Amino acid sequence: MARAEVVPPQPAPVQSLISSDTSRKTHDAALHSLALQIQHNLQYQHYWTSLRIHTHSPLTGGLFPRPLLSGLPPHRLYIHPDEQIELLKEADRARKARKEGETGALEVKAEPEREWILPARLSEKWTLRRLAEVFDGVSQVPPEEDGRVEEAGKWRQTKRVVLATVDTDSTVAYYIIQDGVVKPRQN
Repeated sequence: MARAEVVPPQPAPVQSLISSDTSRKTHDAALHSLALQIQHNLQYQHYWTSLRIHTHSPLTGGLFPRPLLSGLPPHRLYIHPDEQIELLKEADRARKARKEGETGALEVKAEPEREWILPARLSEKWTLRRLAEVFDGVSQVPPEEDGRVEEAGKWRQTKRVVLATVDTDSTVAYYIIQDGVVKPRQN
């Protein structure tokens, strides 16, 4: 009689990611696990690419208050109101330049930009002081994978982070937080 081989249960993909992370030495393990959970959500649920965990500021070299992420979303998250007007005018010119009789919608093209992501739990209390500590360490545009920090485009005038809040049921909500006063969008 052949004995059935017992196969141990396999860990969930996010658990494998957490257990294989070797950069946890700089921050509390719970903060790194949170960052990895957000990284997993962005990559597999929202199709972000070039995701990286940052433990140190690209500006000062000092330790961030908590690990941050950076990455490239599949589409632009925020368009400055003045840029939006310029893009609409450009799209309208392109539509008018097409052959007579062709119809179609305006094709507004805004390339995605690298973004900072701040992992947090919904139960955490955020103050302006805590957010300022984060903004003090980030550059306007996160560094590329090779460590280079590119210049911000003419429309990216303030620093911003995407606050990724995780609830106890693992639901993640994302909010764009900008440093300082920002011109409101027109609807």
